[in-house]
Amino acid sequence: MHIELPEKRYYSIGEVAKAFNVNTSLIRFWEKEFDVLKPKKNAKGNRKFTPQDIKNLQLIYHLVKERGFTLDGAKTHLKEEKKKTLSNFDIITKLENVKSELLKIKDQL
Repeated sequence: MHIELPEKRYYSIGEVAKAFNVNTSLIRFWEKEFDVLKPKKNAKGNRKFTPQDIKNLQLIYHLVKERGFTLDGAKTHLKEEKKKTLSNFDIITKLENVKSELLKIKDQL
């Protein structure tokens, strides 16, 4: 899944939910369920997601929504094979970005 977010230090929950095309309540639910999600909160209690949080959310989204893992299955998968999964996910993400750039170039020809 390719998400469109500008390069920033922090993202609001609304920006994140819009990028993933999900409700903010799902993001908050995943924050409670998955230990890897630890967004910072300001004085008002608003969540501020870092780029690392976005990567973790992409991985969770991939496991739950695209591969069909249950929440418990995704938690177990993240705990047992986190390094391997992150490495494979980073490679897949980079390849998808290259593919989209190549398709853009093809359309311009």
